[in-house]
Amino acid sequence: MKKLLSFALMALFVAGLVLSGAHGAFAAEAKFGYVDLAKVFDEYLKTKEFDKALEAKGATKQAERDKIVAEVKKLRDEAELMGAKAKEDKQAVIDEKIKTLQEFDRVTRDALRRERDTMVRDILKEIEKVIQDHGKAQGYTFIFNDRVLVFKSEGNDLTAPVLKVLNDSYSTKKK
Repeated sequence: MKKLLSFALMALFVAGLVLSGAHGAFAAEAKFGYVDLAKVFDEYLKTKEFDKALEAKGATKQAERDKIVAEVKKLRDEAELMGAKAKEDKQAVIDEKIKTLQEFDRVTRDALRRERDTMVRDILKEIEKVIQDHGKAQGYTFIFNDRVLVFKSEGNDLTAPVLKVLNDSYSTKKK
């Protein structure tokens, strides 16, 4: 184990020496940029449109849920006016409606989550492709996510051009 650790440290030291010697040439040729992925994602027209559609589906499902809740409330109100035996029978119907409501909640929540996850994944793939294409076309050596940077120069921010390409492309596809 000590031999492996010694070898790893020596390899890092040699790599550091090699890179420090090549640093001047590398820095002169390297072109760096960064993208605020959260901003691109949030301001992408496709994301906004998808969020509206998902919100509308959520509202529709909430209306369906409210209808079931109203049925349960009505059944409970009716049960209050009944005798002990009838109340017991009504409680069985109420319990079944509550199970239906719980299943509806679970299925709806899972379906909406899966749909959102799929769309987020697809949108992130589109963003990544645009960033890669832009980086290649503009001769960038590296493009980073701005969240991992300790310091960043505004001149290297590629967020706006990437967002413009995405939104222009999406607007053209919609027509």
